[in-house]
Amino acid sequence: MASSSSSLQFLLFLTLLSLTSSSFSQNPILPKAAILPVKKDPTTLQYIATVFMGGTLAAVELVVDINGGFVWVDCESNPTLRSHEPIKSCSLKCSMAKNPVNGCRSAPKTCLLHPENTVSRMSVSGDLNEDRVAMEFWERSIGSPRSLAKIENFLFSCAPNLLMKGLASGAKGMLGLGNSRISFPSQFSTEFGFFRRKFSLRLSSSKGSIFFGGSPYDESSMVYTPLTFLKNGFFLQDGYYINVGSIKVSGKKLSLQRKGLPFKTKLSTLVPYTTMQSGVYRAFVEAYLDAASAMNMTRVSAVAPFEVCFGSKGVGNIPDVPIIDIVLQSEMVRWRVHGRNSMVDFGGGVFCLGFLDGGLSPRDAIVLGGYQMEDYLLEFNLANSMLGFSSLVTVEKNSLSGEFV
Repeated sequence: MASSSSSLQFLLFLTLLSLTSSSFSQNPILPKAAILPVKKDPTTLQYIATVFMGGTLAAVELVVDINGGFVWVDCESNPTLRSHEPIKSCSLKCSMAKNPVNGCRSAPKTCLLHPENTVSRMSVSGDLNEDRVAMEFWERSIGSPRSLAKIENFLFSCAPNLLMKGLASGAKGMLGLGNSRISFPSQFSTEFGFFRRKFSLRLSSSKGSIFFGGSPYDESSMVYTPLTFLKNGFFLQDGYYINVGSIKVSGKKLSLQRKGLPFKTKLSTLVPYTTMQSGVYRAFVEAYLDAASAMNMTRVSAVAPFEVCFGSKGVGNIPDVPIIDIVLQSEMVRWRVHGRNSMVDFGGGVFCLGFLDGGLSPRDAIVLGGYQMEDYLLEFNLANSMLGFSSLVTVEKNSLSGEFV
């Protein structure tokens, strides 16, 4: 009897083991994210991502433009992209592109876009093409072999060599991360259905990353604010904006004549340092100088392009300077800027306030530049139009190994 009972238990165990094995095989552990490595060019202060493109999946360097609507590349001088195929003007893929130049017409036969060098502000017509593109998956288990996330028919635009003017040396085009159907994050989210439609940006003065679909960092400490998009007629303009309610320096709110209206503030990886409309900038500098004086900081001669500089004797440790708070949808939601992101070290004991006068009538009242975004984790969630942000010092405390960063 006991033998019969033991046999029955063994059969039940085998059945459960079979069901469990079947469950795991049908539900494999999927990659959490895909990664592009990013470096900062010391001459242009642009951020450069490395993407694998073309039939041989050769490494191609592209300037990161978080507001760009699509990827464009100098195909003529890039032999790895000779395998690209043009897209016809009246095709479904052409209709996916935002505002194609020629729409659906009999001539020309190829789909045309307007690739723009958003550094030099030069724009030309360029064919919409497709080819192979890949980047590395981030695997859940530390030390596991890396695999490639590949798209065989990735849509991008070819542009002439003259559009390279102003880009970092070695760059072959621009990586558009904007909120369009053919931007880099949108195409990867569509191709890999298990990826959420979002990307995370980690800029650095040396080694940074862009994560698509998720990130290896602990995001529980993130603060969130709505992303807003400006309209141009019936169409949304490319660009990520947040609403800034006020600005504080050392806890003191700036006196700005806005009648309660928020500042539409653009985020940009192409503007090296935050710019402000002249009236806002003057009020900001005045408040900062008052706070610096109270901290016994010594002002010294300005170093171009900055207007306000201090000597190290008064500054001491760089983070020990007035704290800047960019207040968002409420007093409880703020982007805090410490010394690392507010002061630029020029060497020789000189540190300058890393904010610039954007002029009397700029297109955007405030543009948050790359320097102020460095050493933060920024999560652009395109599905629910939210921006999450947190200092890397905070998110790294409970995160996985930095080996994948």
